[in-house]
Amino acid sequence: MNFAETFSRRGRIVRTAVAGSMLLAVVGCASAPPTTYDLSAAPAARIGPSHGVLVVAEPTAVSLLDSERIVVRTAAGSVAYLSGAQWADRLPKLLQSRIIQSFENARRVGSVGRPGDRLVASAQLNADIRTFEVQETSGEAVVEITVKLVNDRTGRILAGQLFSARAPADGIKGASAANALDQAAQAVLAQIVVWAGRKG
Repeated sequence: MNFAETFSRRGRIVRTAVAGSMLLAVVGCASAPPTTYDLSAAPAARIGPSHGVLVVAEPTAVSLLDSERIVVRTAAGSVAYLSGAQWADRLPKLLQSRIIQSFENARRVGSVGRPGDRLVASAQLNADIRTFEVQETSGEAVVEITVKLVNDRTGRILAGQLFSARAPADGIKGASAANALDQAAQAVLAQIVVWAGRKG
């Protein structure tokens, strides 16, 4: 093997090693764990005394929202997941916990729980997550949840209502998007607690 062939062969080895290192770097960045964000319960709300036990079912949601991912509605009207960010749990399960905690903050600790808690409930709160997203066009977080109070014994709907709130998002980024959604969600949860308290 002459000098030219040796130099060419070494050059190929170096280029292959560099390419391999770059590939590992890309894979390493792609596999970085996403930042996890939580939702807050609504602060204590002033409601009347409880007249019965309330159970809070896990909210329903379309498959797009039934995950840990944070949803963004783009300026083009399509939907996508926010890169590098996620909720601490599936959104419906997380919201169920925060709804219960919001009622507990309103001094209903002994009269609220989950289905399966072996409670003799007078009513069940069923919720459906209609919108839980950050919108690029408006630069806002938007939360819409429909709620129904159902007689736990007869299944009859006692009352129902749509609750919604918006909060400004300082850019479509992990922390700002999650914080804006948390603010909007807290406003909705506070409305739900007050409304359900008035319904008994």
